[in-house]
Amino acid sequence: MVAQSELSETEIDRVFHALATATRRDILRRTITEEQSVSTLAGDYEMSFAAVQKHVAVLEAAGLIIKRAEGRERLVRANPEMIARARALLARYEELWRARISRLDDLLASDAPNAESNEGV
Repeated sequence: MVAQSELSETEIDRVFHALATATRRDILRRTITEEQSVSTLAGDYEMSFAAVQKHVAVLEAAGLIIKRAEGRERLVRANPEMIARARALLARYEELWRARISRLDDLLASDAPNAESNEGV
């Protein structure tokens, strides 16, 4: 199986939407280290079980977590493949902005001597 590296626009929207809420980021953080039941996760938030289930559903729709049934429990764990793909996307954005800032620095540095020579005018 070949892993897809590029995220579609829809996937990007879902990932950013999923990560836009502190509770969902916390659920993701907690499930990176170990698989947890939705019930266990819900016990640590001051919200209803149904609200936590909705947060889990958003993370699952974004592909950031994987949910599976074990008996009556629903267990969730982070999806390292999607996290890696999201991380690669952010790295590309970082490269883009670093390149733009570098070009701006170069432009400002090349204009600096001209600004000094025009000060006496």
